[in-house]
Amino acid sequence: MSRSAVPRGFSRLYLLTLLSEKPMTGKQIIEETEKRTQGAWKPSPGLVYPLLAKLLTEGLIEEVEGGYKTTEKGRKVLEEYKQTYKEFERGFNTLLKIGVFSRIIAQDLIDRVIGILSLLREDIAKLGKGQIAKYKAFLQAELKRLEEEGQ
Repeated sequence: MSRSAVPRGFSRLYLLTLLSEKPMTGKQIIEETEKRTQGAWKPSPGLVYPLLAKLLTEGLIEEVEGGYKTTEKGRKVLEEYKQTYKEFERGFNTLLKIGVFSRIIAQDLIDRVIGILSLLREDIAKLGKGQIAKYKAFLQAELKRLEEEGQ
């Protein structure tokens, strides 16, 4: 899998997830990823090390003996992502139950939403609390609308 085949923002969440399991160095992250994907994806040092530096600067990871690990702030980011994902999944599962045509539309919609979420997650640290609340309200309203249309 080339880097371009990995959705934007995925690498960030993947590193946070790996580092929440156990401390790792950049080299260990690359090797573990290659192992877990059975060679399908081997992130380059040019991806991993700058991303580690960014996560460190944002306070989402910290240096410890044995490499880096996810901080409490980083675990909160992961939890928020998981919660958001569950909410979207629930709404899209309703669409998927409607039938084959809806399944194609829903999958396209899922791909687009994941892309949008990835972009939002990259910029979320730059937003103020008011802006974050507006995004959250918008996304919750859209999810509710999708659920109502699926019933």
